Amino acid sequence: MKLRKVTAASVTVFALALTATACGSDDKDSGSGDSGGKKITVGIKYDQPGLGLKTPDGKFTGFDVDVANYVAKELGYAPGDVEFKETKSADRETALARGDVDFIAATYSINDERAQKVDFAGPYLLAHQDLLIRSDDNVAKGDDLNGKKLCSVTGSTSAQNVKKDFAPKAQLKQVGTYSECLSALQSGAVDALTTDDSILAGFAAQDQYKGKFKLAGLKLSNENYGIGVKKGDKAMVDKINAALEKMVKDKAWDKAVTDNFGPANYKNEPAPKIGNIVK
Repeated sequence: MKLRKVTAASVTVFALALTATACGSDDKDSGSGDSGGKKITVGIKYDQPGLGLKTPDGKFTGFDVDVANYVAKELGYAPGDVEFKETKSADRETALARGDVDFIAATYSINDERAQKVDFAGPYLLAHQDLLIRSDDNVAKGDDLNGKKLCSVTGSTSAQNVKKDFAPKAQLKQVGTYSECLSALQSGAVDALTTDDSILAGFAAQDQYKGKFKLAGLKLSNENYGIGVKKGDKAMVDKINAALEKMVKDKAWDKAVTDNFGPANYKNEPAPKIGNIVK
């Protein structure tokens, strides 16, 4: 009889403990972005100076980072509630489909193939494909790349454009990150790095590369950067577009451009019309 009473008491204590634990968990997860209780995960690049870069001290800088932070703020999240996750070019669609990230701001060019798998807000920047070459080299047109060694990143539109449009005979090397391409260019293993001029400008502006590389100055394509969200999430697209429109209107967009691209003397295009998905 005594044993039965102790067991019943233990069960009661255990149940109360579970209830308290559950309440504590609910309190933590149910807070809004304004209260700092809810997190939002944003996919960015970690290796693109001027756009998306994780610094040695663990901070995040760049135009995409500034755009992402502004959007998150307008969605109701405090700065401490934004978590950045590295999202490489080849992984972006999968990351959204799996729910690994809530949205992606990572030099994500809008095109028909991608638009079948994800939805886009924006565009928020118009860039152009170009080449980064050594300072003593010259490339006057895309055809000059035929027979030369060219580097780009797997999954990027730049790699696809090279073979399809302007240099079918180029020896294309595709790697995981732009940093790998940059190292190959510096060592002479490749003759040029191709991607968007905004990305190349960020690399060329780094102190250790000043004077070593230059942009060829070719506008080989139009790249409209969009913010990717999970397919079918129209509500999120509308909210992000509203945030981007506000960012342009209150001149925060202009400030982000100056802060991140100014040191490279990058001549950016004006802010594109938000909601006008140009592919």
